[in-house]
Amino acid sequence: MTEARVEEETAIGLDPNNDFAYRHLGWVLLFLGEPGAAIIQAEKALRLSPRDTNIWGVYGLLGWCRLLLNEVDQAIDLLIKARASHPRVWWVHFVLAGALGLKGNFDQAKTAQAGSMQIKPEVDSIRRFLVYFPSASNKTYWALQERTLNEGLRRIGFPDK
Repeated sequence: MTEARVEEETAIGLDPNNDFAYRHLGWVLLFLGEPGAAIIQAEKALRLSPRDTNIWGVYGLLGWCRLLLNEVDQAIDLLIKARASHPRVWWVHFVLAGALGLKGNFDQAKTAQAGSMQIKPEVDSIRRFLVYFPSASNKTYWALQERTLNEGLRRIGFPDK
């Protein structure tokens, strides 16, 4: 991940208007366990390309970061925007389920989790999530996910294994 960070920072240095590089750097920073820094990069991408057809990914990234920072209401709003922009992305439903569960909106959380399972039934536990997001195994990142996303999912009965 550190190499990816250097690559994206280099790309931005070469082209400060490269919204994709800002977006990708945001993802790298998220999984390095730096959601606050990731937000800064995602917001730059959003300002550079506010009408991008893949804007759902920026909203999803921002929502995920806000969740890890325990800014649950903001996370939910952003994840709902991401889901509305592209309802077939399983991880948006998954992260939204965790955010809603953390907030105590259990019925809505279970509905979001059902949406995730409908799209990606293989992710039937928190452990299986790591198959699709292996970068999440970074210890710094995982500690943030444990106390937010995973906790919210556990509250709705989603299994660890």
